[in-house]
Amino acid sequence: MSKKQFKAESKKLLDLMIHSIYTHREIFLRELISNASDAIDKRYYAAMQSGETGIDKAQFEIRIEPDREARTLTITDNGCGMSAAELEQNLGTIAKSGTLAFKSEHSDAENIDIIGKFGVGFYAAFMAAKRVTVYSHKEGEDAAVWESDGVDGYTVKPCDYAPIGTKIVLTLKDDTEEESYGEFLETYRLESLVKKYSDYIRYPIRMQVERSRKKEGSDEYETVVEDKTLNSQVPLWRKNKNEITKEEYAQFYRDAFHDFEDPASTLHINTEGMLSYTALLFVPKKAPFDFNTKEYKRGLKLYANGVMIMEHCEELLPEYFNFVQGLVDSPDLSLNISREMLQHDRQLSAIANNLKKKILSELLRMQREEREAYEEFFKAFGRTLKFGVYDKFGMNKDFLKDTLRRSALRIWDTISSASPKTSTSLRCASWNRIRRSRSNPFPIRTSISAPRKRRKKWKRKPKRQSPFWSVSKTRSAIRCSTCG
Repeated sequence: MSKKQFKAESKKLLDLMIHSIYTHREIFLRELISNASDAIDKRYYAAMQSGETGIDKAQFEIRIEPDREARTLTITDNGCGMSAAELEQNLGTIAKSGTLAFKSEHSDAENIDIIGKFGVGFYAAFMAAKRVTVYSHKEGEDAAVWESDGVDGYTVKPCDYAPIGTKIVLTLKDDTEEESYGEFLETYRLESLVKKYSDYIRYPIRMQVERSRKKEGSDEYETVVEDKTLNSQVPLWRKNKNEITKEEYAQFYRDAFHDFEDPASTLHINTEGMLSYTALLFVPKKAPFDFNTKEYKRGLKLYANGVMIMEHCEELLPEYFNFVQGLVDSPDLSLNISREMLQHDRQLSAIANNLKKKILSELLRMQREEREAYEEFFKAFGRTLKFGVYDKFGMNKDFLKDTLRRSALRIWDTISSASPKTSTSLRCASWNRIRRSRSNPFPIRTSISAPRKRRKKWKRKPKRQSPFWSVSKTRSAIRCSTCG
């Protein structure tokens, strides 16, 4: 019996791609920008392989152009572009990833760091658009245009698009009472989405924005339109640690996590080998206002090759370290097809275990070397550490017990700073308490005061004996106390 191939209903499959994979429709912008970045990477790599010297990396860009009147959103790149055959092969075939095929063909190259691999991100555009038009021009090939409304197939035909690269035009859906698709035509909304998901794409993402400024020689204001780069491009955590100052770490923390104070401590971790990842963690000085409420979301930001996947990844932090803020960037994570969630595997567990040990080591270092900073930290988050000791029937007691040994240290500080005469009496009075704190990880009362005066023991008054009858030791013998 011959083996038969599975079949799929293309319309139903496309409908699943559009409506069932992604949880937020705003994801489409992240996916299209990632595709544009991959296209630029391909063109730059091909130029390097062929020895072409006329291409400068600084000339590459991704451009976003909203048009409120026509209700269109255009994303343009000057990447490798596609021929008519490649448009039909890559966009007309669901789950066909041209980026993954390119990476497989150049598997021996070490400097290829591209994002896409599933071949479904492009179809996220239909979550917000009723029609998608793709103009593309590959060097040495004729330009072509691909167009579809996401229901009745697609068309591919020649066009006169001159620049090398790709232009995607999304005709947005009409607004309804429940959904407002016109928000993707507002520049402030587009800026916030780029900042949220694609801030660390290595190529500049530009858009024309309006701003007000004073007229020269006048107090009146005028509205001007100028180009604005929306993304930061180079992530701080990918720089060399020795090149980053303490002020740069603090500024990044304040901007990324909306805190008004500098962090109490910073951890910059870069691990390579079987599991490669970079982590940038911060221990806050004070608890946020909603820390002890249900609205507080714990977890680290998760990036894959500079593209944000999750804003709060709870699997990377245990609950007793929920006060830690930061991010993790790794190319080795197993993502699901929407790139919005993780598949739970050994890689994720290994990263979480490593981070847990690093955080503990940093807290103990603060306890030894920065006593005042640790005391301030413990006032804010000590209850969380104590909860970790008791939670899950004390399973993490041995792991966390050293973070609670602060009382004895403070007693020694009090003794060492006192006068010799007072120091001797304090040392004798508190030695037993220090010894108990070494064997018991739980904090004890730390105030040292003069010993209290002993109260006189209350002596119980003897029972008043009856003058007439008394009961002898023998139960049956009852006699009069007067006559015997």
